[in-house]
Amino acid sequence: MKLICSKANLLKGVNTVSKAVPSKTTMPILECILIDASSNEIKLTANDMELGIETRIEGEILEKGIIAVEAKVFAEIIRKLPDSDVTVESSDHYKLSITCEKAHFHISGRSGEDFSYLPYIEKTDFIILSQFTLKEVIRQTIFSIADNDNNKLMTGELFEIHDNEFKVVSLDGHRISIRKIELKDSYPDRKVIVPGKSLQEISKILSGETEEEVRIFFTKNHVVFEFDTTTVVSRLIEGEYFKIDQMLSSDYETKFIINKKELLNCIDRATLLIKEGDKKPIVFRIIDGNMEININSSLGSMKEEIDIQKEGKDILIGFNPRFLIDALRVIDDENITVYMVNPKAPCYIRNDNEQYIYLILPVNFNSAAI
Repeated sequence: MKLICSKANLLKGVNTVSKAVPSKTTMPILECILIDASSNEIKLTANDMELGIETRIEGEILEKGIIAVEAKVFAEIIRKLPDSDVTVESSDHYKLSITCEKAHFHISGRSGEDFSYLPYIEKTDFIILSQFTLKEVIRQTIFSIADNDNNKLMTGELFEIHDNEFKVVSLDGHRISIRKIELKDSYPDRKVIVPGKSLQEISKILSGETEEEVRIFFTKNHVVFEFDTTTVVSRLIEGEYFKIDQMLSSDYETKFIINKKELLNCIDRATLLIKEGDKKPIVFRIIDGNMEININSSLGSMKEEIDIQKEGKDILIGFNPRFLIDALRVIDDENITVYMVNPKAPCYIRNDNEQYIYLILPVNFNSAAI
């Protein structure tokens, strides 16, 4: 195999597929990137058996061939080469030479035949949306997946399609995030659970352009994302997702409208008094058209008032400030509407047409300390 391409093209391709290279594995071949120039295009592939990424790059194929190369070493070499054309050439015994201007590297490779190729997917059942939309939906929900494997379902996000509505749901036992998107076309009903890790890596690759499309294909065991010159294949999480609709309620005793930026900045200031790892709650005292925010910790205390438009009962309620900050940061509206029932029931942040819903459970606190 012998090929020539620009450092920029090669590095972009390597960076893209490297997101599917596992940090730890007992199978050395999974630590590799496959360089495939056996046809009329140059393809790079990485696959950790849960997430696989393939991307095509521009370049000139002088001799066809295929080889697997250790991803970390190859990526570091390409990253530190001069900004010029790179020649990549493999010889017998799976030796790979990399030449760029006066720099010459020789590293060991592996047989491409040993590599775990991406599974073949029948591309019939799919939806289309913009890269911008998918990137935003992931950003606005991914923070509330669980970060451990105690419950596998909580480490993924529900993708639910009904007619022309695309709904994405995540939860971790303390909060729920829901985003609803209206698609241009109607599609058959579909529910799948996509691993959060896969979505995080896909989000990093997406350009986020409104004009650029993503095609999302579904099978029984896999989901495939196709965009630009890249294909991402992810295993789905097996099982039936939680019955979200049973967890949601439209009832409320207290409703208020507040400036999102003011609230976010206030909570952000309050967290200055919370040590890392400390679970001190932030407490809202809502009376008439005023909300008083309190924090009391070993470092000190803070009290701040914000004007609100309130309907319903007064309430004293506590929250984990990080959960509020995570939700507020991804809402783009200038003003938000918050719904509460009582100090023990979930709080809801949602807009009128419920394009987004954020449910946050309150926490217990010592009211005497406020």
